Amino acid sequence: MVRLQPDPFLNELTNMFERTTEKGSVWVTLKHSSDKSKVKINKMKTAGEKIEYKCLVRATDGKKTISTMVGQKDHSRFQSSYATILKTRMTALKKRERKDRRKTADSDKKQDLKKPSSAAKPSN
Repeated sequence: MVRLQPDPFLNELTNMFERTTEKGSVWVTLKHSSDKSKVKINKMKTAGEKIEYKCLVRATDGKKTISTMVGQKDHSRFQSSYATILKTRMTALKKRERKDRRKTADSDKKQDLKKPSSAAKPSN
């Protein structure tokens, strides 16, 4: 796994999406991380030091895996760039076919209103 800075990571992520346009997938995972071992974290907690948590972002296309650590300072800039990349590259997604439940329910109600009920008919 290759650890990159946030900007080169976004460039490489764009390249991954371009390579898999016709066939393939890209998996992206985000994880809360401190980038330190548990032993160091426990020592920092006992010493009263502040632990800076970061976001670990990994991406793979099955052949190549890249990752980056995004801190609190860079988070908003990284997130907006990441969102832009996702919006532009996810063009191959198919729209899900949905039944409109309201339309079918309304048409059933209209049909029920048109049919006269046997209890409502006056008997002679």
